[in-house]
Amino acid sequence: MKINELKSPLSSSKQSKRRGRGSGSGLGKTAGRGVKGQKSRSGVSINGFEGGQMPIYRRLPKRGFKNHFRIKTQSISFTMINNIIKKYNLDPSTIKEDELFNKKIFKRSKGSLKLLNIGEPIKTTNLEISYASKKAVEVLEKLGGKIDFVLHSIGMSPNVRKGKHYTENDYRYYMQTMDVSAISLHKTLATCMKHDALSEWGSVIALSYIAAQRIFPDYNDMADAKSLLESIARSFGYHYGIKKKVRINTISQSPTVTTAGQGIKGFNEFINFSEQMSPLGNAPALACADYCIALFSDLTKYVTMQNLFHDGGFATTGVTQEVIEKFGD
Repeated sequence: MKINELKSPLSSSKQSKRRGRGSGSGLGKTAGRGVKGQKSRSGVSINGFEGGQMPIYRRLPKRGFKNHFRIKTQSISFTMINNIIKKYNLDPSTIKEDELFNKKIFKRSKGSLKLLNIGEPIKTTNLEISYASKKAVEVLEKLGGKIDFVLHSIGMSPNVRKGKHYTENDYRYYMQTMDVSAISLHKTLATCMKHDALSEWGSVIALSYIAAQRIFPDYNDMADAKSLLESIARSFGYHYGIKKKVRINTISQSPTVTTAGQGIKGFNEFINFSEQMSPLGNAPALACADYCIALFSDLTKYVTMQNLFHDGGFATTGVTQEVIEKFGD
């Protein structure tokens, strides 16, 4: 067959229906536009027109969206670190974020530092930066750098999102819950151990919840996931402790407003109940962050394989006077 003999299949192209060619054509006379009116004219755009009333795109405020959970960070690269060392005569063996803030090189109010893989990496025995890109971590590991701490703070339940009752869980969703919320800790620790990524006396923390020990009806399969999470922390805590003196603990935090938590039925009511049942009140998220920092530090070198309650006393309180009075006569 020659090029000039190539033809497209008969069904591949279809002629458009001719409009305005008489009433017998099916789209004749008004060509399918109807009789008169603005819509029958050509060149008319009425997108967003609502019959003369103020359209919705003008009724809504133009303030935009502010994500209150966004973590503010400011970038720092290997190039910037090298220039800072030369300019401020810093010790290249130890680069700490707090020192950079204290020397007014960066403003603390603009957020924590995030290391980016830009420029020639510096060989340092102690680099303490809050965040780092994946590539920057890989470069540091190749140079012999180690990770001092790991925070496991992820949880997700498709069964909760889909409104499935615990007794009618979809088992595909159930396995996704286990994988994301608990088994991911095992995978992370196994990878760290395989590549010798954690430094000696390093610290690993996973965030849990008291539903791992007690029944909370609408916490659904997340309760099973938290139980598995705590078990993994204990088991890996033993093996990693013997091998590298790495500490692994879980923190059972007060109910905290998160995107995942808000999907749980009756979540707001339970927060109020927990507040009344806790002598110190619910522990806020920032206080939990401070607790994590304490467990990352050398002040807790010999704390491992523990599930630590950070809940204002909720876990060990039977009943409070406030709750008694609420149900009294």
